[in-house]
Amino acid sequence: MNHTSAPDPISTHSEATEVPLLNILSLLAENWKWIVLTPIISGIAAMALSFLIQPMFTARTTFLPPQQQQSSSVSALQSLGALAGIAGAGGVKSPADLYASLLQSTTVQDRLIRKFNLAQVYGEQYAFRTREKLQRNVQVTLGKKDGLITIEVSDEDPKRAAELAAAHVEELRSISGDLAVTEAQQRRVFFQQQLMKSKQRLIKAQETLQSSGLSRGTLKAEPKAAADSYARIKAAVAAADVNLKILRSYLTENAEEVQRQVSTLNALRSQLADAEKTDKTNASSDYISSYREFKYEEVLFEMLARQFETARVDESREGPLIQVIDAAQTPEWKSSPKRALIAFATALSTLVASFTFLIMRQHWRQILASPANASRIARIRVALKPRRAAT
Repeated sequence: MNHTSAPDPISTHSEATEVPLLNILSLLAENWKWIVLTPIISGIAAMALSFLIQPMFTARTTFLPPQQQQSSSVSALQSLGALAGIAGAGGVKSPADLYASLLQSTTVQDRLIRKFNLAQVYGEQYAFRTREKLQRNVQVTLGKKDGLITIEVSDEDPKRAAELAAAHVEELRSISGDLAVTEAQQRRVFFQQQLMKSKQRLIKAQETLQSSGLSRGTLKAEPKAAADSYARIKAAVAAADVNLKILRSYLTENAEEVQRQVSTLNALRSQLADAEKTDKTNASSDYISSYREFKYEEVLFEMLARQFETARVDESREGPLIQVIDAAQTPEWKSSPKRALIAFATALSTLVASFTFLIMRQHWRQILASPANASRIARIRVALKPRRAAT
C-alpha cells in the first residue's frame, strides 16, 4: 500500500514566492536594453527640450511690517473689517496677515500692471488674465515666527524682476497710507478730512461776515464777548462729537471712554442750548449772528488743527511704516527651468512606465497561453463583434 506524503507547507510557500521573483528577473534579463536605454533616451530628450523653455529669474525682497501694540492692532482690524474683504484677506489673524493680503489686492496689481506695462509684456489682452499671470509670478510668504514678509518675483528679464519686487513694497507703502491701517493713521486721516471741511466753512462764514458791510475789526468791540462765549461752547460740542466718532471707530459702545465722552457731549449740548435761548431773548442783530458764526468756525478750526497735529505726532511715533530688511537685487542666475531635475524626473518616470508595461505585457501573454482562458476570450470576442458592426 503506497502512502503519498503531504506537501511541505514551508517548501510550497517558498516556491510560490520564488516563481514570481524568477519571472521578474528573467523579464528584466530579456528586456534589459529596453529598460536601460529608454529612460536614458527620454532623459536626454527632456534635457534638450528644456532649452526651448524661456529661462525665468527670481528677485527677492524681505521687509518688516509695522509693529503695533496688541490693543491698537485689534481695534484697527475691527474697524477695518470691510478692508480685509477688499484685499481678499479672509480670516486675518494679525497685522502682518493684513499687509500680506494687501500685496495681493487688485489695487496693487493694477498699479503694477500700468507702471510696467505688463499687459504688453505678458501678451495678454484682458486685465483679469494679466492679473492671473502676475499672481502666478509673484509669491508672498509670511514668516510665522519672525513676522517678516518675503516677496519673490519671477520674470524673463532679471532687471524687471528686481524692479517689480521693489515696486511691490512701494505700492504697499502708498496704499497703506491711503487706507489708514493703524489707529494713529485713522485718527490723522479723520481729523484731516474734518479740518478741510472746517476750513471751507470758515471761508464761507468770513464771506458772509464781510457781506454785512462791517469789517472784522469793527465788530470786535461790541459783539466779541457774547460771540466768543457762544463760539467756544459750540466748537467744544463739535470737537467732542468728533472725538466720540473716533472712539466708536475702534471701541464698543459700552466702553468706559465712550460713555465718558457721551456724558461730556450731552453736558456741552445743554450749555449750548442755554446760550441759544439767551441769544434769542436778546434778539441779536444780523451782523452779530454773522460774527458769532464766524467765531465758531474759527475756534473749531483751531481745535481741529491741534487735534490733527496730535494725531500726526502719534503716527510719527509708530516709526517707519515698512522697514526693508533685504532690498531686491538683480538676480545673476536663472531660477527655472531646472534642466537636471527635469531630465531626472523624466528618466525616472519612463523607467517606471517601461517596467509596468513589460509586466502587464508578460501577464497578458500568460493569460492568452492558458487553455482555461481560451474559451473566455473567445466569448468576449463574439460579444464584441455585434457592437463593432453596429458602430
